[in-house]
Amino acid sequence: MQHPLSVNEYLRQHMRTVPDWPAPGVQFRDITPLLQDPKVFRVLIDAFVHRYMDKDLRPDVVAGLDARGFIIGAVIAYELNVGFVPIRKKGKLPFTTVEETYELEYGSATVELHADAVKPGDRVLLIDDLIATGGTMMAGKNLLERLGATVTEGAVIVDLPELGGSKRLRDAGLSIFNLVDFEGH
Repeated sequence: MQHPLSVNEYLRQHMRTVPDWPAPGVQFRDITPLLQDPKVFRVLIDAFVHRYMDKDLRPDVVAGLDARGFIIGAVIAYELNVGFVPIRKKGKLPFTTVEETYELEYGSATVELHADAVKPGDRVLLIDDLIATGGTMMAGKNLLERLGATVTEGAVIVDLPELGGSKRLRDAGLSIFNLVDFEGH
């Protein structure tokens, strides 16, 4: 008798690894196949929704990081019947914003959030597709906290633990939940 796959293994089997993209030596973990198949997409979203339906983990708001965090974050927020707020790359939001700059491997980047996106005391679930060095998620956490919100957890499909981002985030006090991890770049 064949044992059923865990959700983690099922999702891992449906991901694509693209070698040497965007640079030589990088193994890019592509989540787009998870979105293309309706059954796989539902398994993915349900894994998050079932976790965050729990009253102790249920957020008031879901915040998604530009851009793949928008795809899954908006659907999760809809399923949980809570609001969704985008954390965008600099220059994309039309209203008054707060911004946070963070370091990348080469250079820096800035993300922004509308100043009225969350209220003091809001419990926010922060979503992205993947944690590598953790810079983007840390910037999102800092923005939300500057507006008085509490980031209850950082949730991603994929963690790349070898790059140290999830450890860095946990060391900064952010609980991390991931469905799949890939050792190695």
